[in-house]
Amino acid sequence: MQSSIIRFETEPDFFIHAEGWGDSSAPPILLLHGGGQTHHSWGDTAQRLAERGWYAITYDARGHGNSSWSSEGAYLVNALVSDLKAIIHQVDGKPAIIGASMGGITALVLEGESAQSLTSAIILVDIAPKAEQKGIERIFAFMSSHLERGFASLEEAADAVAAYLPQRSRKDNYSRLEKNLRFRDGRYYWHWDPTMLKVWKDATPDQQIAYEERLFVAAQNLKAPTLIVRGGMSDVVSDRVMAEFLDAVPHVKSLTVSGAGHMVAGDSNHAFTNAVIQFLEEVYPVS
Repeated sequence: MQSSIIRFETEPDFFIHAEGWGDSSAPPILLLHGGGQTHHSWGDTAQRLAERGWYAITYDARGHGNSSWSSEGAYLVNALVSDLKAIIHQVDGKPAIIGASMGGITALVLEGESAQSLTSAIILVDIAPKAEQKGIERIFAFMSSHLERGFASLEEAADAVAAYLPQRSRKDNYSRLEKNLRFRDGRYYWHWDPTMLKVWKDATPDQQIAYEERLFVAAQNLKAPTLIVRGGMSDVVSDRVMAEFLDAVPHVKSLTVSGAGHMVAGDSNHAFTNAVIQFLEEVYPVS
């Protein structure tokens, strides 16, 4: 299936790079990737959604991939939500949103803090208002480990990913991995702004507590049909974290994908996509 390149202007001279799959007049779905990824992480899921009749739009968040990088280091949730809101205003219809990790938080805050619902449905992928700190620290450690020196080859980058995601079967084809990297001066570097990681890591304990409280309030105010999909092997959203979330927000549906870690869609794409389609057919069917 052919896709088309889209560019959204979310601030004056600030552009978000996106890819659209399917008929642009069909009900839209926005797919938001996690921190340190690009829109290419959704390729297979976006194609499946388009084949089932939706218009799937994947985009690079600010500071990632081919989207603009913020000269002011504006990478906290307010800036991400502002971009998402601007994109929704440029899309026909009230979209469903699938958000993984950082993308899920963006969708949660957007919907939970809006006076009126801006979405038709929300799918949160392995994210909750409170996360396991060890899992977050492991993500930051992975993102930091090759930040300055990059990788000498795609194989070296694949080795690093395999060490970080041991549950995922390794592929000899590096074409998708290469899309998440930039080649310069003879080496490969992750395709995101290093300033972003520094901004995230600089949060104080008090700021983190206030942030979690904000997310819980937003979750309790969710108005659109919502599904949280957790990886059964996730070290970010544990059984305990999931239970706390569902106790606070009983109207949210939940699903665990066994054998998947925090990167659920990449670890078990077929099971994940089937679960997403089943939920969307119930709450956001293609007419």
